[in-house]
Amino acid sequence: MNDEKSIEALRTALELSPENVPLRIHLSDVLVRLRQYEDAESLLRIGLGKDPDNLTMKLSLAETFRAQDKINEAMVLVESLVGERNPDANALLLHAKLLLHTGDERHAAQQYRSAIDANGDLVDDTLSEQLGIFPDREWSNEDAEQRDWAAREHAGDVPDRVETTFEFERPEISFEDVGGMDALKDEIRMKIIHPLTHPEIYEAYGKKIGGGILLYGPPGCGKTHLARATAGQVKAKFMSVGIHQILDMWIGNSEKQLHALFDQARRNRPCVLFFDEVDALGASRADMKTSGSRHLINQFLSELDGVSASNEGVLILAATNAPWHLDSAFRRPGRFDRVLFVPPPDQEARSAILDILLAGKPTDRVDTRLLAKKTEGLSGADLKAVVDIAIEAKLRAAMQEGIPKPLVTKDLQKANGQVKPSTAEWFSTAKNYAMFSNQGGAYDDILDYLKLR
Repeated sequence: MNDEKSIEALRTALELSPENVPLRIHLSDVLVRLRQYEDAESLLRIGLGKDPDNLTMKLSLAETFRAQDKINEAMVLVESLVGERNPDANALLLHAKLLLHTGDERHAAQQYRSAIDANGDLVDDTLSEQLGIFPDREWSNEDAEQRDWAAREHAGDVPDRVETTFEFERPEISFEDVGGMDALKDEIRMKIIHPLTHPEIYEAYGKKIGGGILLYGPPGCGKTHLARATAGQVKAKFMSVGIHQILDMWIGNSEKQLHALFDQARRNRPCVLFFDEVDALGASRADMKTSGSRHLINQFLSELDGVSASNEGVLILAATNAPWHLDSAFRRPGRFDRVLFVPPPDQEARSAILDILLAGKPTDRVDTRLLAKKTEGLSGADLKAVVDIAIEAKLRAAMQEGIPKPLVTKDLQKANGQVKPSTAEWFSTAKNYAMFSNQGGAYDDILDYLKLR
């Protein structure tokens, strides 16, 4: 009963002084202690709505998430804090605890050391024991020798290598083979297609042919398919670049591979380079622990800028499911200066995608418009799964009855019941970045899609 009276008194005080951050945090701490997590979370979200950059409230919200075992949400919020130039020691400590919870002990130890180096008062005996880090213990001679050895360790001699030759393709698909995405297609036409088909107009305005577009959004929504269709639309050579084609275990070779790729692209212009999962090659340098990784990022930026040679006629598309992990330098003008959100297809687009997926297959008056209404939230990949499941069911029936029958609407409706939207988990993570780490409105499109502003 005393707790209820205390909470009521604190709520009353907060209503009279809504800008009082310490009071808001104190009330949320009391609510968490009493396991009233949803109330505490709501209280802090309201506070961050008034003061979105308040570090203390962000940390309190992250702790509230952790108390509810919402590790993913807590990690998103804390990663935005530790990614800053001079991260707060408390944020580093919480990051270490979250990393340990996920099993990443090595990274957790690094963050814990950084936290206690910045603020010795943050030493946590339990965390020290779990990570085997004891700040007050002197290094033994054996430990010192191990550290010296680790410092002297090198990657080894770089073997002689034959420079990789990258193979380009000429896609036969075009925008007609891409269901929906009309706004995205218009952006790509202005940035990539029209400069190639009407070079004289762009030349009159002094606009060079080239540049980059970054596509981001949940997996399975057609980013790769759209990139390949772009190349097919302008009948240009196309290269889909995977990280296995660039990354190399030997220091310096990854940068050479990347340079070789761009050099070959410049010799085959016009061409479209497509970097899938580009955050694997262009992750934020603030999160990197090795200089080798930073050198690769710098090389990538240099190639995008055309420092050693002009990129005119080299059209660059990239896709990522996690744009928040991409180094911010990639978004500067002249690099990926168009950042486009690729959402799950809307109703009209789903109908068009189903028409494309069912083309050439035995069907009997399938009502794709009706199906589009019943498949809200499904990605293009999810819709393909629906069609595949329906076809497999028909194949089983044909094997048993000996008579193949065409697909009908009911077959696809039944298959739809077996497929859950694969985009839900992505939006759960993206929502937190859009609400708490949205510098300059970078993720406003996500908020608009979720109708949160």
